[in-house]
Amino acid sequence: MQPPTAHPNPVRPRAPPKPDAGAQTAAAAPRGRPPFPPPQKSCAHAAIAADAPSSSPRPHTSSSSTPRSDPPWPPPGPLPLRLAVPLALALLLALALVADFLRTSSSSRRVPALSSSSTPQTVVKGKRAKDVERVVGHLNATYADLPAPRWDWEEMPAAPVPRLDGAAVQIGDLLYVFAGYESLDHVHSHVDVYNFTSNTWTDRFDMPKEMTHSHLGMVSDGRYVYAVSGQYGPQCHASINRNFVLDTKTKEWHELPPLPLPRYAPATQLWRGRLHVMGGGKEDRHEPGLEHWSLAVKDGKALENEWRVEVPIPRGGPHRACVVANDKLFVIGGQEGDFMAKPGSPIFKCVRRHEVVYGDVYMLDDGAEWKQVSPMPKPDSHIEFAWVVVNKSIEIVGGTTEKHPITKR
Repeated sequence: MQPPTAHPNPVRPRAPPKPDAGAQTAAAAPRGRPPFPPPQKSCAHAAIAADAPSSSPRPHTSSSSTPRSDPPWPPPGPLPLRLAVPLALALLLALALVADFLRTSSSSRRVPALSSSSTPQTVVKGKRAKDVERVVGHLNATYADLPAPRWDWEEMPAAPVPRLDGAAVQIGDLLYVFAGYESLDHVHSHVDVYNFTSNTWTDRFDMPKEMTHSHLGMVSDGRYVYAVSGQYGPQCHASINRNFVLDTKTKEWHELPPLPLPRYAPATQLWRGRLHVMGGGKEDRHEPGLEHWSLAVKDGKALENEWRVEVPIPRGGPHRACVVANDKLFVIGGQEGDFMAKPGSPIFKCVRRHEVVYGDVYMLDDGAEWKQVSPMPKPDSHIEFAWVVVNKSIEIVGGTTEKHPITKR
């Protein structure tokens, strides 16, 4: 069999059409590498070779012998849809996270006023709450309630008598409630006892006639209740400096050495074997006191005849929570100023004075210097008996804050 012979007039190959750059890129680019078109020099060389006469010998080209110089990197083409969509979603998520971080950090540094363009809202929660209208645009954000866990409240038996600005301590399953106003013209001078096990008010007994009737400083060691200073009488009578201790097992009262000066609603706590009394209002109820005293006590008895002067608290005033946690003494919230007796009034009729409610928190750990720590989220006063320590946290419920800027309530 003879080998095939070459055709005397071979057919000249037609130059292929120049492919689209984008299509060539997508077809020629290997997976995982950036697509780019082949060098233009090779395309021109192929076209010239195709148009050359058949009699001319075709030059032999080889990638190994012909030097190659890549052109500068071309502009990137459009991303495939499978890459563009996830990239866009990731970018949107990143922008949202940055915006949320900026909003949170700015609100933690300052308390912004609510926008005046917002419309008043009415919140209704079933039959348990009345309609509450927010005066947006006038009400500062510090008045707004903060997010908190959902608590289910259960109504308990009503107290035997109405009370305002009395005192209370819990010992075991018994709650002892002392003194307080029934009205501006009538104050209580007895103790009511509530039993949490039976959910009933089970006992009542009298207080000493010389003991104050409202705005007492009070603390307990689990058996003995120490009652310090406070206001004696109704309306806006002055405070006195007499102190008493109650043995809850025998229901006997004993008197302790008097304070160096009378105090109105002072911060009171037992710490490292001593009864500490600090701040509060001075005798006129209005001017804040900064003094801090302590007295060594044990089993309801004073171990000293006089109170020892301690480091003054940086900011005075009544109605503060005073807590011992992690062997540190904390004084939380309170106010400066309060109602005071009208000058010349024979019955000490109350007259209003300017009040400043604050959320300052001070800590004493070595007994030598008060340290100011992170303040409360909002100003709060009248919280001396509204706190409890739970799982190394200080929980505070209720209290009073600044007056409403419009209603003044």
